[in-house]
Amino acid sequence: MFWASLGGLAWTHVGYPVAAAGLRRLRTREVRKDEITPRVSLIVPAHDEADVIGQRVQNLLELDYPPELLEIVVASDGSEDSTDEIVERYASQNGNIRLLRCERAGKLPALNRAVRETESEILAFGDANAVWAPDALRTLVRNFADPDVAYVCGQVRFQRRDGTNKEGVYWRYEMWLRESESALGSITGGNGAIYAVRRSDYVEWPFGHDQGFPNLMVQRGRRAVYEPAALAFEKPSRDIEDEYRRKVRMLPWSWRHLFEAGSLRGVPPLYLMELVSHRVLRYASGFLHLALLATSIALVDEGLPYKAALAAQGAWLALAAAGKLRLPVPLAGLAYYYLLMSWATVVSLGRYLREGAPLMWEKAEGTR
Repeated sequence: MFWASLGGLAWTHVGYPVAAAGLRRLRTREVRKDEITPRVSLIVPAHDEADVIGQRVQNLLELDYPPELLEIVVASDGSEDSTDEIVERYASQNGNIRLLRCERAGKLPALNRAVRETESEILAFGDANAVWAPDALRTLVRNFADPDVAYVCGQVRFQRRDGTNKEGVYWRYEMWLRESESALGSITGGNGAIYAVRRSDYVEWPFGHDQGFPNLMVQRGRRAVYEPAALAFEKPSRDIEDEYRRKVRMLPWSWRHLFEAGSLRGVPPLYLMELVSHRVLRYASGFLHLALLATSIALVDEGLPYKAALAAQGAWLALAAAGKLRLPVPLAGLAYYYLLMSWATVVSLGRYLREGAPLMWEKAEGTR
């Protein structure tokens, strides 16, 4: 158990990313891109987003994309603030903006209804609090010149100068790994800030888009790729504790997808290895850490490797404690971030087993 837990953690966090980066140098599957401009329905789900929805709509109006080929739809999921009124003001002045009022049912039902009520060839999606670069949409859709591509996600960059959250560091690591997976064939996960799907490939999938769609596309013999040049910007949660609470709310969907969607079935061997390495072991990281700590304590008198492992874990926990106390110790904040995010995988599994994956979304504090 000691060596299995240590090996699983080392592989998912270090070994697999390095192996994927090395393998892409030997085996790269290119995406055939072209400067195409298909008709696009760009859907923004929103619930009580009055603080940011005006800025978001204005941002989308300034995209470098032919306006006659772009429809912007704000799917308002039972908003009770002034979100709807703000969108209607923009819609009265711009014919390609539409407000879709939905009864409060959750993000996924709002997205599905918006898709059913549009007709464009390409469906693009983005969060209400995201800001896209002017060329983001044009850059995103050029990947659909390749007939094998069904799903494309762009790169999200987190921006804020205050707070303690280290999510930006994690996402730079995650985007590097995602670029390798895309070059090998398909990515194992997307992000809600910026992505697009062919209408012909869209499915009203009950397991969500970010985790569900890339996996599903591969099961259907299609590709899900990453376009790092299509940029979106978001403000992350202000502090590590806020990010921890956000992860606990989000990760039940990851557990649901893993347990209920049959995600490991019907995929090529290489992609199966990617799923196990990047998703299964990553979600299990909190449990692997608990197993490693418990076995290190139990085996501490059995030899130097176990003593060294226990000492290393003790030092890491001390560094994380310094991060919690906001002490000016190098890497302390990152150690504390990693500790909480690992613990979030454990807590979120308990939440999933008790409550399932809730349809209703909750905005993370400080992200607007």
